[in-house]
Amino acid sequence: MKTILYSSILLMLTLFTGNQAQAQHNSKHNYVVLTKKVPQLQPILITAERLKEEDGAHFGEFEIIICGKEIGDITDSSKMGKFITKAEKLGVKLVACGFSLNKFKVDKEAVPKEMKVVENGILYNFQLQKKGYLSLSL
Repeated sequence: MKTILYSSILLMLTLFTGNQAQAQHNSKHNYVVLTKKVPQLQPILITAERLKEEDGAHFGEFEIIICGKEIGDITDSSKMGKFITKAEKLGVKLVACGFSLNKFKVDKEAVPKEMKVVENGILYNFQLQKKGYLSLSL
């Protein structure tokens, strides 16, 4: 009787840990970075590139949210052009905080078409974290 009980427990543990390991093995790694300065896009994009190489097939989404008083810099194509090109190449999504655009009176029409605008960048960051994204704020 003890043998059947121990065998059953061992079998259940094996199945449970096997399913858990499989779930972790198949999961994607998603990242979000909140930044206040356009020049910080350079090291963030380098990080995205390295993580994409490191994660391989497990690399999921990578989003960069730009907020704060320097949000107007995203409308300057001389500052943003190379970052937009690299982000597109890597599959990284660039996101502008609508709250910051409004507060600092930046024309939403001047935001590059490649960028997504969300109503509130900080709220959007928290929503992504609730979905399991790893988050960093600079």
